[in-house]
Amino acid sequence: MPWNDRTKRRLKLRDLDILTAVIETGSMGKAASRLNISQPAVSKAIAELESALRVRLVDRSRRGVMPTPFGLALKKRSVAIFNDLRQGVQDIDFLSDPTTGEIRIGTTEPIAVAIVSPCIDRLSRKYPRMLFHVIAGDTTSLYRELMERNIELVISRMIGPLPNELAAEILFYDSFAVLTSAKNPLTRRRKVTLAELMNEPWALLPADSFFGSLVAEAFRASGHEPPRHTVTTLSEYMKNNLLATGRFLTVLPSFMLKVPGRYPPLKALPVALPNTRMPVGIITLKNRMLTPLAQLFIENVRAVAKPMAQT
Repeated sequence: MPWNDRTKRRLKLRDLDILTAVIETGSMGKAASRLNISQPAVSKAIAELESALRVRLVDRSRRGVMPTPFGLALKKRSVAIFNDLRQGVQDIDFLSDPTTGEIRIGTTEPIAVAIVSPCIDRLSRKYPRMLFHVIAGDTTSLYRELMERNIELVISRMIGPLPNELAAEILFYDSFAVLTSAKNPLTRRRKVTLAELMNEPWALLPADSFFGSLVAEAFRASGHEPPRHTVTTLSEYMKNNLLATGRFLTVLPSFMLKVPGRYPPLKALPVALPNTRMPVGIITLKNRMLTPLAQLFIENVRAVAKPMAQT
C-alpha cells in the first residue's frame, strides 16, 4: 500500500507494541496481561492496524494467534523502530549528562577479557553511572544479535566475509597459539613439534563449538588430527585452573599473552597453527548512527587494542 500522511497518522507506536506482544505470546489474553491492559483493547489495536494497512496481520484460532507474513514483516520493523527510539532517548540523556547512559556490546570470551573489560574499567571509573550490557557469544551469533539491533556494536574475530548489512573497522590481526602455564617444563624448550604434543594433557573447547571447530581445522591443516582432549569444557574458570597446574595445554588467541595481570601467566610454545591469522575488529550496522556513548566506548577500545597491533 502507498506510504502517505494518512497511513502515517493511523500507525501508532502503542499499536505496534501491542502487535509485538501478541506475536511473542501467541495470545491476545497473554499480551493483555503482559502489557497490563484489557483484552478488548488488544483486539481493538490489532483491528485498527489491519484496517490501516488493509491486510490481515494475525490469524486467530482456538489454539491461539499466529502471525501472517504481513504481521511478521511489521514486527521485524517495529523492533528497529523501538530500538532507534530508545537510542534517541539515550542520546538526549547523554547530551544532558555525559556521565550517564547505557550501551549494549557483543563480544567473544577472549576479547571480553583482553579488551572489553579494561575499557569498562576505564569508563566506569570516570563515569560511575554508566551501564554496560555485555553479551558473549561466537561471531555468527553476535552478527545476528547486531542485525536484530539487540546490541549496538560487536568486537570480535572476523571470520569470512561480513554480511552486507554490516561494516567493520579492523583493530589488528591475530593468530591462534598453543599456550600453557609459564611453569610448564615445555616452555624451556627452543624447539617442539605438534607431533610431540599430541600425548600431553589438553584442555580445549568442544569440537562442535564455533572456536573449537576452528582449532580442529587448524590442526588438520598442519597435518595432524586434533589431540585427544583430556578435558573438554566451555568454562574459562576451569580451563584457567587446569593451566595453573603447569601441566595442561590449550589453544587461545595470541593476544591473550598481552593481557596485563593475566592469571595464570601463560607462554606460547614454538609451534604454528596454520590458517588462523584473522582480523579482530569493531563491527557495526551500516547507515546507523552510533550513540555518543558507543563512540566514546570505541575510542577506548582503539586505545586498549593498540598494543596488540604491535606484533
